[in-house]
Amino acid sequence: MGGKYRISGDVYPRMRQRRRRGRLAFLAVASVAVLGLVGWGTLQLIDVFTGGGKASAAGSATDCPSPRASASSVAVTRSGPLPEPGRITVNVLNATPRSGLAKETADELKKRGFKIGEVGNATKEYDKKVPGSGLLLGPASALDTSLPVLGTQLGGAERRTDAARKGTDVDLILGTGFKNLTAKAVADKALAELAAPEPTPTASSKKKTC
Repeated sequence: MGGKYRISGDVYPRMRQRRRRGRLAFLAVASVAVLGLVGWGTLQLIDVFTGGGKASAAGSATDCPSPRASASSVAVTRSGPLPEPGRITVNVLNATPRSGLAKETADELKKRGFKIGEVGNATKEYDKKVPGSGLLLGPASALDTSLPVLGTQLGGAERRTDAARKGTDVDLILGTGFKNLTAKAVADKALAELAAPEPTPTASSKKKTC
């Protein structure tokens, strides 16, 4: 080139784009993203070690508490009304070494409205072979009718049915662990709960699931 501005020599200036600013911007954005991820991870670790998960689980458990089982629901699932004590004939049999125990128990049950049948000692099959407070024995039809009603009078008594047994009478076989019948006030309360109709689930309770 000639004229006033003449370039001499064999090195020519090169025109380059300035990329430094773009790289700085990219590094800044990447740094912010990394810091965000690190912070989020730290919060998750804190939540785990401080029991945050347990708290949420406990909260969900309290939101849907399991209903308490009443005496009637625990005792029996029935399809009809229970018989009144006056319609139940009870044979009181003593399987313990204590004499006179069957008559005393039978007299008390009679005061509480039950019909009394046979009163005496248990057969060899059960004599001194009932370790608990007692055994309630009846036909298969008594499983969810007479036996639950009689069971309110003696807590902890075992219930058993005999499919070959005829009639509707039930046996109260006093075991070696027998002391006395359930207190009348407690027995009356249990009998009232047993006879109470089960509540009908509402529409809201049907929709709610836990």
